[in-house]
This record gives sequence, C-alpha cells and structure tokens, in this order.
Amino acid sequence: MTGMPLSLHGFPLPKSVQEMSMNGDEPPPEFHAKDGSFGCIGSSDLSASVSGGLLSSSKDEQGKLRLALCSGGCFQAIGHGISNSFLNKVRGVAKQFFQLPQEEKQNYDLVVSEKQVLDWNTRLFLRVFPEHQRKLNLWPANPDKFREVLHEYSIKQKQLVDLLFKAMAKSLALEENSFSDQFGDNPVMHVLGLKPHSDRSWITVFLQDELVEGLQFVKDEKWITVPVIPHALVVNLGDQMQIMSNGIFKSPVHRVVTNADKLRISVAMFNEVEPEKEIGPVEGLIDEKRSRLYRNVKNYASFNYECFQKGKVPLEEVKFHA
Repeated sequence: MTGMPLSLHGFPLPKSVQEMSMNGDEPPPEFHAKDGSFGCIGSSDLSASVSGGLLSSSKDEQGKLRLALCSGGCFQAIGHGISNSFLNKVRGVAKQFFQLPQEEKQNYDLVVSEKQVLDWNTRLFLRVFPEHQRKLNLWPANPDKFREVLHEYSIKQKQLVDLLFKAMAKSLALEENSFSDQFGDNPVMHVLGLKPHSDRSWITVFLQDELVEGLQFVKDEKWITVPVIPHALVVNLGDQMQIMSNGIFKSPVHRVVTNADKLRISVAMFNEVEPEKEIGPVEGLIDEKRSRLYRNVKNYASFNYECFQKGKVPLEEVKFHA
C-alpha cells in the first residue's frame, strides 16, 4: 500500500502542508477559513513577563500576574525552573519528528470530516496526562528520544501549572486551592504542535520557536504579535478559567500566522478539567458588586466542540444575559 493516500473514518487525507509548500501549490478549499469573525487589523508587541520562580512568595509578581490575566489573559513566563538546554531538547525532538518522511508521519494524521476547515500547518496531538490514559501506541517511536523527552517535559509542565493556579487564586485574595478544587483528581493535559480561536482549556502553555515569530493575540481589537524570548514560556488562559474566575480573568482569541520564508516549530500544552467534573464561578468571586456571569457546565470540551461546529461562541452560550 506504499504511496496510496491514507484515510481515517472514510475521508481521504489531503496532501501535507509541507508537500504543498514545496510544490508551490495553492491551499485547497478545506484550508480556507471564513473571514469576518476575527477581522482585527493592526499590530503591536506583547511583552508582559512574570517570573514563575517568584510567584509563590512575591506580592509584586502576583500583582503583575493578575494585571496580565485581567487585561489580556496571557503573559510570558520567565524564571520558570525549566532549563534552557532542556527546552532546546524539546524543540529538537519536535523538529526531528516533522522532518521524518511523510509516509511515516501520516500514521498520526487525523481528518474527522470532509467538510472541516484545516489549518495551514502540520501538527501532532497527544494526551500526556493522566498517565494511565496515554495511548503510547500513538506516541512516535522516532526520533528515538521523543517519548522520553515528552514524558519529562509533561511532568515539568504540570509542576509549573500547579504553581500558576495557586498564584492565580492568591492574586484574587482566594484560598490557593480555590481553582484547583474544581479540576478533579485526573485533570487532562494534551500536547500539540489554528485558525483564530480561544482555547477551551483552563490554561495553555506555549514553547515558541526560538527564532521565528507567529503567535498573535487579540487585544483592543488589534492583533498583537508575541515577541520571541527564546527560553520563556507563553501562558494564556482558556475559557474554563474565564468561567471559574467569573469573567475577571480573560480567555484571549489568538492565532498562529505563517512565515513565507521560514519554518516555525512550536509546542503547546493544553490543560483541561477532567470531563465529568462540573465547573462554574468560584463562590468567593460572586457578591453584590459582581453578580454571577456564567452558569455551571459539565464536560466543557464536548460542549465547546458542539458550539464550534455550529458557529457559536461557547462562552456566550454559558453566559447569563440580562
């Protein structure tokens, strides 16, 4: 069957982005996203940074964290405790994977609908936590260090995320476990390598390419380019955290733009509440001055997907309207 197009769920897989780019092909219709929903023009820089190592003890850093998450929902984490050499190793195995022959990479391809809008990129999507739910048969065997590096990276990311959630709660004068109490015993983490969107997760951590910019957020109706700080981690909140914070923290719309001349590698780690847990605004953030903005919702991932397919905004669907 070598050389035959692979398919999943009965839908033929399109030619890869790398193939089309090298051949100078025009993107086919399934790569065309409709304009209008995110028509923001303009650019500026996103440079807010927070020291992860100081968040547990420094009121100043907690204040910077709150300001960043209330105003834009994202920041760059420095001093996070993950060494520069290890972050380079993560980028390295990611690059090695995407340099594999197309036939080998197609083993991990996924097209679930012949009508879905595809993204002008090549990506790999894996579940890394809870560990007992990992499907290791889907984890690439090549490059040979891939599984080892991803396992170590996911553990380090989980430690960072746990610290961030406690710091976020403290920044709002809440008990440090006020958010994490809603996550359940088995919160879910995925790693990804999109069209404009807000994340359904409670938090996403990006390891950017060390040279090539491409990540952008919407702020004040402008697309804001995230500058490359080679060993920083870009942290942005998702819809679940906007709900739990009763709208105080923001879930920003973002996108990745392509570079006409250079390939760009990034690694994103998504953190979600376990599916059967119900989430809602923390009671300590509801009072006479700030009413409850969102209803409780269960299995937000499935709810988000259903809204996305119907062209609806999930956060608006769970919001109370006067």
